[in-house]
Formats: sequence, structure tokens, C-alpha cells
Amino acid sequence: MQTEKVVNHIVNWLKNYATNAKVNGFVIGISGGIDSAVTSTLCAKTGLNLLCIEMPIHQAESHVTRAQEHISQLKKRFPNVSDARVDLTPVFEEFKTEVNLDGKQTTVDMALANTRARLRMTTLYYHAGLLGLLVAGTGNKVEDFGVGFFTKYGDGGVDLSPIADLLKSEVYELGSFLEVPEAIMKAAPSDGLFGDARSDEDQIGASYPELEWAMKMDDAGKTPNDFEGRKKEAFEIYLRYNRSNKHKMIPIPICEIPNNLR
Repeated sequence: MQTEKVVNHIVNWLKNYATNAKVNGFVIGISGGIDSAVTSTLCAKTGLNLLCIEMPIHQAESHVTRAQEHISQLKKRFPNVSDARVDLTPVFEEFKTEVNLDGKQTTVDMALANTRARLRMTTLYYHAGLLGLLVAGTGNKVEDFGVGFFTKYGDGGVDLSPIADLLKSEVYELGSFLEVPEAIMKAAPSDGLFGDARSDEDQIGASYPELEWAMKMDDAGKTPNDFEGRKKEAFEIYLRYNRSNKHKMIPIPICEIPNNLR
């Protein structure tokens, strides 16, 4: 990959989109992970206003530390960057008192995890509306179009997606070029939705290199039966997520009314 040219392409795309939309810049949620670090740095390089927001909800300390280190570095490098911290923990806890938490514990835990993402989306759009900004998404190609590893109307609720055509490995390439803090580059990817340090691989059951490989094999028309052992297992994991999360990757279905019924 021609990393520098890719960076310039994305930065110009961001700048042109924002200019045509007649907005003042971007707002982005900073998680302490590689995707938000790379996306926020690309947004900062446009020279337009960038608001970086921390939105902890019972967040693991390691995530908080990395997020703060990244924001501090960005502000030193780019005068157009500002930041805010919105502690959503009290909001989340109050929400829990108003809803029914009965049911299978794993199902309740997942529903609450997705609620965290949706509270953050609401917070980002509040600031976007207040300041005339676009909400920049942080999803990469594997998450957005491979396994659908994001929350619908949570971190999937954005105005534009600068890195959604980049594989995870390519995001890391950009991270190295953009001088993202070493702690973020080395950290295991995590969505941070459960208040602990569990990684994406812990949840999915396969690593991003494995998922990238499976995505390429699927595009090439291969099936899990073409492989054995761990490769077959990883491919099956990829397909299971791809099929069950397809509803996130396609436009909302519309029931079209036939002309003869109008």
C-alpha cells in the first residue's frame, strides 16, 4: 500500500466532503484504540475543527489512559484539535433503573453493551449539532463489511466513514505512518463495551489477520471445506458473523407499494 498517498487521499476526501457540506469540521469519539486514533489524526490533518470526545462508561483504566495520551498528543501536534470529556456512567446507570433487566444474563449483557454504544452516538450527535460538525466513523473494512462487528445505530451511526475501505492491517500501517502512540499500536483491539479489558478476538473467536484472510477467501469463492484445521474453523467463524450481521451491512429494507395498490 502506498501509505502516504492513501493518507493524503483520505485527508483530501474528508476536507472536500466537509467543505461541500458547509460544516465546520468533525467530532469523533476517542476510545484508546487504533481505529479512533487513526481516524482522528486523519481528521486533524484536514486543518478543520476537530472535537475529540472521551465518553467513559465504567471504562477499563487502560483504555482511558491510552485515549488521554492520544488526545494530548493530537492537541500538541494540531492547533485545530479540542477535546471534551462526557462521563456517561451516571446516564447508563439511570437507564438501567428504568428498563427490564430480566432474562438470560448473556442477552441482557449484550443489550446493555449496545446501549453504551448508542448513548455515545447520541452524545456525539449532540455536539455535532451544537457546533456544526460531522460525526466521523471509525469502522474498518473487516468490521463494517466483513463480520459486522459494530452496534447498529451506535458506533455504526455516523455521517461518514474515512477508513471503512481499509483492512485492519492497513489501519495499523497508517497508524505507524501517522505516529499514533506506541501504547495504542501495541494494544489488543477492543470495543470497550463491557467495562473490562476483553479483546475483540476474545469476543469473536478469531484474530483480525484470520478474519482478513477469510474475507479474501470468501471473495475468491472459496468455502470452509476447502481448508482444514484452524483455517477451516476461522473461515466458519467469519461466515457465521457475516451472515448473522448482514442486516447491519445493507440498506434498511423498504416495503415498496405496487402501483396498482395506490
